Parts: sequence; structure tokens; C-alpha cells
Amino acid sequence: MHTFQKQTDFEVVVVGGSYAGLSAALQLARARRNVLVIDAGRRRNRFALHSHGFLTQDGSEAAAIATQGRTQLRAYPNVAWANDIVASVTNDGGFFEVTLGDGGTVSARRLVLATGVTDTLPPIEGLAERWGRRVFHCPYCHGYELDDADIGVLATSELSMHHALLLPDWGRVTLFLNNAFTPTDAQSAALARRGVAIEATPVARLDGEADVVLADGRRLPMTGLFVVPRTTLTGELAQQLGCAVEAGPTGEFVVTDSMKATTVHGVFCCGDMARAAGNVALAVADGAMAGIATHRSLIAELDLAM
Repeated sequence: MHTFQKQTDFEVVVVGGSYAGLSAALQLARARRNVLVIDAGRRRNRFALHSHGFLTQDGSEAAAIATQGRTQLRAYPNVAWANDIVASVTNDGGFFEVTLGDGGTVSARRLVLATGVTDTLPPIEGLAERWGRRVFHCPYCHGYELDDADIGVLATSELSMHHALLLPDWGRVTLFLNNAFTPTDAQSAALARRGVAIEATPVARLDGEADVVLADGRRLPMTGLFVVPRTTLTGELAQQLGCAVEAGPTGEFVVTDSMKATTVHGVFCCGDMARAAGNVALAVADGAMAGIATHRSLIAELDLAM
């Protein structure tokens, strides 16, 4: 692994060293490209103890998967690593200058953005403290472990219907409307067909493992609770560069083509910030595609110059 302080020019800078960024950088490392990964150390799933549904790693500690990925990547001699943030980035005709939080600058011919998204939860007492432990957003990631028990869905908008209709395959479901929306007659009928109970009394707080305490004082014990958070792009690099963004069901995401190229030449984007929804497996797949596409774009540029 290169010592970062001894090099300022790279072929590719990958911003974000979680699952998508690691996967992108790995493809580029194996293509023998000089790569710098800049990582602030704030994985989106840092609150979750375990990761599920990722082939060969089902049930592994989420942090351990990321640590192993970093260790394997940093063994490549053409990879440099910076534990830092990116303060700003400029684009000078396809050559990028990246300013780090410590004031240092590096340049690159290509950028891969993999900084992810930030979740904003409803302001309910006890909710944030249980995020990733007893409160989740992905049934496929955490539903099975709830062991076919009592599961709550805390509504944040009409999108919560999706959770409520999916989750009966994992347990007995109660949809807490919490003044977020009122189901139509057709929606109520669909919920009834799936055996979902509807609770209209607002939620006051969470207590115990995942007990829902209602405004009227009733306590409904739950094994786990699902919620659709609002998401925002982490950082403003995509906007600084002029990448197109699009409104998704929970928040904005960066527009990319099938090869993970953004609307700005030389900038690729992968992971949760480049799709309307995601998980670890999808982030790794996105990253692999972004890394391969970035390498191919470098080769194509070389061919055009000859």
C-alpha cells in the first residue's frame, strides 16, 4: 500500500470506504490502477450489529465485513488510503482536484462517489437509540431474525404501506399510523387480507426492547419495529460537481446509467447514494460495476488520444 503523504496524483479517487466504495476500489486495484480511497469512517449500517442476506457473510458482524474488506483492499501496493473527509472538489476539464478536510489536495482523472446517505428518523423518544438493534428499515436484512413474532410498522407516510404488506411473511404485524397518513378503504382491505392490525392512536415513545407506548398509555410489546426514514445525500460533492439528482421515494439520489456513470464526465457513483433503496449486497454489486466502468473509461480515453 502506498503511503498517502508521498503521492498527490492518482488515476482514481474513491470517496467513501464502505461496502460500495471498497468494492469499486478493489476492481480498480486489480486492474493495477493507482487508487486513493478517502473515508470518513461513518458506514450507514454502523448501528447494526449483524448483516444478513449477503452471500457467504449471512449473520456476520457488519463491522467485521467492512474491516475485512479494508484489510484485503489495502494489501494491494497500488492502493492508498486516507482517513479523512473531502471538503471540496473541482473539475478542470476532466481532471479533478480534491481538497481534504486536513487541507491537503490530490488530483485524479476519475472520481467514484460512494459517500452514501444519511437517515433521518421520526422524532419519537427511544427510536434513535434502538436504530439498527430493534428498529430497522429493511425486512430482507432483519425480518427473519424476529422469529415470526410481533412486529410493528411505524408509519412515516403512505410508503409505510409497503412495509406493512410485506412484513406478515415475517411475523404478526401492527401498523401504527401515528398521524402520518390515513389508509383508504382499498388500502385497509389490503391490510386486512394480510392480517395486519391497524393502530390509530399516536405513539408516545419506545420502551424496553421495542415496546410501543401509545399516547393513551397503552403498551404494545413488539419484537422489532420497521420505519421508512427520510434520506439525504451525505455531503455535497455530487451537487458541487453538477451531477444530476432525482427525487426518490425517501429522498434524492444521484442519477447514473447502467454502468454507474453520472451525468458528469469522469464521475461515477455507486451504493445507496445512487439508487432509491439498497442493502449491503446491492452496494457491493454497484461498486463492482462502478469500478469496472471507471477502468474501462480510462482505457477508452487512452484509445481516443492515440
